[in-house]
Amino acid sequence: MDSTADLSRTEISEHAGAVELAGIVKRYPNGHLAVDGINLRIAGGSYCCLLGPSGCGKTTMLRMIAGHENPTEGEICIDGTDVVGQPPRLRGTAMMFQNYALFPHLSVRDNVAFSLKVRGLSRTERFREADRVIEQVQLTALANRLPLQLSGGQQQRVALARAIITQPRLLLLDEPLSALDEFLRLQMRAELKEMQQRLGITFIHVTHTQLEAVAVADQVVVMSQGRVVQSSSARGIYTEPDSAYVARFMGGQNVLSGSLESVAGGIATLTGGYAVRLIGRAPPIGKNVEFAVRRDRVHLVQAGQPGTPGVNAVTGVVRAVEYQGIFVKATLIPDLGGAEFVIYIDEGEYFQAPVGIGARATGWWNIEEAHLLQAD
Repeated sequence: MDSTADLSRTEISEHAGAVELAGIVKRYPNGHLAVDGINLRIAGGSYCCLLGPSGCGKTTMLRMIAGHENPTEGEICIDGTDVVGQPPRLRGTAMMFQNYALFPHLSVRDNVAFSLKVRGLSRTERFREADRVIEQVQLTALANRLPLQLSGGQQQRVALARAIITQPRLLLLDEPLSALDEFLRLQMRAELKEMQQRLGITFIHVTHTQLEAVAVADQVVVMSQGRVVQSSSARGIYTEPDSAYVARFMGGQNVLSGSLESVAGGIATLTGGYAVRLIGRAPPIGKNVEFAVRRDRVHLVQAGQPGTPGVNAVTGVVRAVEYQGIFVKATLIPDLGGAEFVIYIDEGEYFQAPVGIGARATGWWNIEEAHLLQAD
């Protein structure tokens, strides 16, 4: 699997801002275990997204990297140095908060220059640097405005400029797009990615939105209950989930299961009429195994249509059909029970032979599209 999580210590140190977490645990005085033994490597100069549902520990992990909280156990290394116990300003990190935390009575220029004022730079020095960074985020014409005179996207750029003015090795972003409307969110995630590549510093971005993570990240880290359940490239996470949890959480996959009946020629035959290619050692005969099939790799036809494969197929009643523009989403209630089976059909393919709500239909796929999953 293509995963930046597997890089060696030498490789992750080639660019400033390389992070390594070793055995990180965070336990609060009330006994709540927020982070449970995390080991993780993030390449310097990369864009990493920590992804997971609310309460999975991703923001706690971000705050520990930033230095706003200390781990109960473990090491946090930035460029090979353990920074546990060091204040944020000595770590080379900067944090961009979800609510931006701009000073409402200060202009854009003063907001951006504020941290340099705290560090004792002269007015001339800090404004010269502030103007340079403001130009980078394309807000020069608005430098004298107050935050309330700016749009949400412009406020976000001010917060970004204020974070990068200290020239950090690591920029930490806590749900940076959650306060924006859908159109602006799409625009700003592209701008974040472009700025990360231009600056060449490490971005670690917390989000609970799957499409946001795969759109911007070089490395996606999926978390659950304080643990990392998979770390890989964006494409690897989406197309080759390790487990049923990751497949379901990322979306775009149907998760099916069956008992292993036989193995021949690297092909596992399962109950339910399924076949899956094996990678590595085969599970024991009789064991129940799970596999995933991407929704956009399934073909939809009327049930009983001649030529429909009898292997790797799900037949049922169409519960819903939703036009999504470039594809049509069809949902089947399988005859054999279990979870609803969802198919994304190319728009042109669907309207050549449409299948309506209430009809009996079959979704089928090639064996190459079945991806065997590890036990959760």
